[in-house]
This record gives sequence, structure tokens and C-alpha cells, in this order.
Amino acid sequence: MADAGSPTARTSYELLAELPLVVESCSLEPLSRAFAPAVTRYTTVVRLHGAGLDGISEDVTPFEPAQLQFVRSPPELPLVGAWTVDSFARRLSDVDVYHGTELPPGFPKTFRRWAYESAALDLALRQTGMSLAQALGRPPRPVSFVNSPMLGDHPLNVIRERLQHHPEVRFKLDPAPDWNRTLIEDLAATEAVAIIDLKGQYPPQAPISLTPEPGLYERLAVGFPDAWLEDPGLTPATRDVLRPHQDRITWDLPVRTPQDIEQLPILPRAINIKPARHGTLRRLLDVYDHCADHAILVYGGGMGEIGPGRGQNQYLASMFHPDAPNDVAPVAYNDFNPPTDLPVSPLTPRAAAIGFRWGEDST
Repeated sequence: MADAGSPTARTSYELLAELPLVVESCSLEPLSRAFAPAVTRYTTVVRLHGAGLDGISEDVTPFEPAQLQFVRSPPELPLVGAWTVDSFARRLSDVDVYHGTELPPGFPKTFRRWAYESAALDLALRQTGMSLAQALGRPPRPVSFVNSPMLGDHPLNVIRERLQHHPEVRFKLDPAPDWNRTLIEDLAATEAVAIIDLKGQYPPQAPISLTPEPGLYERLAVGFPDAWLEDPGLTPATRDVLRPHQDRITWDLPVRTPQDIEQLPILPRAINIKPARHGTLRRLLDVYDHCADHAILVYGGGMGEIGPGRGQNQYLASMFHPDAPNDVAPVAYNDFNPPTDLPVSPLTPRAAAIGFRWGEDST
């Protein structure tokens, strides 16, 4: 972004907002991947067509019935026409991208909104003959990444097995309530844990929520002295045990806008950015700009992408935070038995010549 004091300063969003866009139709493609015998991930490729080109992205809504219904009965959205990136986004604000889909109470609608906006951005860039990196003036750089595997009942075995084949990989771990000091010491001894995700900001009924427990928080904070501590649930008791470690607290779930950052109960040195959680291109880029202006470190996160969305997250990381512990490992790292010949960190930049595409989605 240009210097804020300059009369010609433009935000990152403004660099993209007026790109012209023609949308003639939309198509959907179901994706699925079995990560374990009892765990299959479903997502949907959103493809916008116009002027003989297409723009792609991925709906990563983490609710299987919504994914299956999306492909069977896609909503008839009034998106055909000539737009700019900004006017298309404003049109999306007036429509329900989940029309006809019954979502759990309080379920956020940001995921599918991001799929449409990022597909539109890809199409606009391709129609203009420009890459996202060129449009933003940010050359892609090699992307550091961490892996956040399913740990099951034997987390130490999972981590050791992965390190055996990929000794350079580092991890973002989701702890369990029964993690004792011995297990934590053994995991810490690998010197491969970069982030501990406390998942304390989810509502208690969420399947992945972890109840804020001061004893567990203390064991984790002391046992992993160099790891970021993401999304703690704050109670008087957990605040007490985390007070000596406040400079390592980071946030994910509560952050959608710059204003959200300013209202956090503990101002962070770093935050986790997940594009699908922000929902709109404007929010995402405004948060990037805010963090740059306030010297807040950023690392990228994934939402279970199994298609072009993962590459797009890697693309964003390559421009905004390539050296951070980005939770954007290649998809196969999340397999129950990952291959032994996986790419190593950092990933070589693979941005397409035009569009918002990365790697094998760059054609």
C-alpha cells in the first residue's frame, strides 16, 4: 500500500475494486477427499464464465449437507452482467448465497460469499490480462507452511511418523483436554510445534470447541514456550495463567474486520487470516492493510480446502506473509497416511501469469 500520508495513497482493495468484469454464467463442480476412513471432506468449485474465460474458487462451507445441496440445487443468483469487482461484491451483498439451504443456528455465511468474490476476482484479472501479484504490486515469494494433522488418540505417534519422512515440517496442533505434562514435553522435544490452537472462541456446542481450562492452558503455555497460543477462551482463571504469555496470544475466529482487531480483549502481536472467514475481498484486504499499518504479524490459515482454494490461500501468503507459519500445507499433508514425497517448506511460487490462480489451477 502507498504511504498513508500521500495524497495518491490507495488501499489494497482500491487497487482491485475498479477492474472490469463480465459474467455470463456460473457452474459448480463437487469435490470430495477422504482424509481418514471415517472422515471425508466435501467442497464445491465455483466457476464463473464470461468473455470466453472462466474464474474459479472454492466454497469451503464446513457443513456437509450445505455442500451436497449446493451442487444439487444451486441458487439462481442475479449475477449475470457487466460489473466491476466492487459493484459485483455490492450486488452479492443484496442476495442470499445460501438460498434454500438450512444452516445451523448462527452459522456464518462468509464461506460461500468468499467463493463467489474470489472467483469473480480471478475472472476479472483474466479478462484484464493481469495477475493478482501485478495488480497489487506484490511479487510472490516462497511460502513457509505448517501442517495441522488430525491427531486422534496417539498424537505423539502422528507427529513422529510425519517427522520421520519430513524432518523439516513444523506443526499447528489442536490439543485435547487430557494432554498431560509428559505428552506435552514429548511433543515439545520434537522442536516442531509452531502454533497451539486452543479453540476457545467457538460456542460450547461446536464439535471442535475446547473448554477453557486453566490447568491445561498452563501446561500448554509452559510446555511450548516458543509457540503461538491461538484463540484462548478467556475467563478470570485462564487470564491469570496466560498473563505471563500474553505476547504469544494470537486470534483467528473473532477477526473479520480491522475494527474487530481493535476490540480484541488482548491486543495481538499476530493474527491468523483465513480468507473464507472474512468473507469479502474488501474485509480481507482491509485487515491486511491494518496489520501492516500497526505492525501486527500475520500468518495464513486454511479451512479444509481440497481444490483451488488451497492454492489461492498459498498465493495470498506468498505476497503478504511468506515467512510466517502459514497453515496452508499442500492438501496431501492432511491425508491419514500422507505420501512420503511431498513438497517441503517453503513452497516455490507458482502464481499464474494471469488471474488469481496457483499451481495446477494456473491454466
